[in-house]
Amino acid sequence: MRRRAALGLSLVVVGVALAGWAGAAYARGWLAQSHARAEWEARLAHAAVQRARSYGSPASESLVEGAPVARLVVPKIALDDIVLEGVTGEVLNGGPGHLPGSALPGDTGNAVVSAHRDRHFRRLGELSIGDTVVTETEARRTRWRVVGRTVVHKDAPVIRRETGRVLTLTTCWPIGYLGGAPERLILKAVPADTQLAAAQD
Repeated sequence: MRRRAALGLSLVVVGVALAGWAGAAYARGWLAQSHARAEWEARLAHAAVQRARSYGSPASESLVEGAPVARLVVPKIALDDIVLEGVTGEVLNGGPGHLPGSALPGDTGNAVVSAHRDRHFRRLGELSIGDTVVTETEARRTRWRVVGRTVVHKDAPVIRRETGRVLTLTTCWPIGYLGGAPERLILKAVPADTQLAAAQD
């Protein structure tokens, strides 16, 4: 009887510890996204001042891992997050990550943004052809239209050279899969319209 009681108590302690660990991870992610949003708003304000002084676009800065690089809004799934530079586990805990080496959203080339399927992109699978995605960088605001949706093996290449402007959103697939997911969901979007940041002032 005592062994059963001790085993039961041990299981409760382990369960509480695991719940606390998971809760702390989500709290760290929420705080990281909150700080990223504040930093992003400060960067936009600074960029507006620079444009006013130079009557042009602000000089591009080198991207630092974890720094905010864009705002991503997907109305259909109520997503409004700040995209951070990098795709390491620590970065993706705080928000969607911009794949280093890919274009910035709205620039010529393929801009790749990834996020965890159980966090920021947990509803990405609800998007379909024709849906709208909006990105905002220091240089421009772009409204995108989803034109492609594919599921590929997790090791398949995501970056493809593009001559035009393309936004690629990726996450592990399937969404509800337990453990390391075997596939990756890839959504491709093209610009519907673009507004330069200078025109927003």
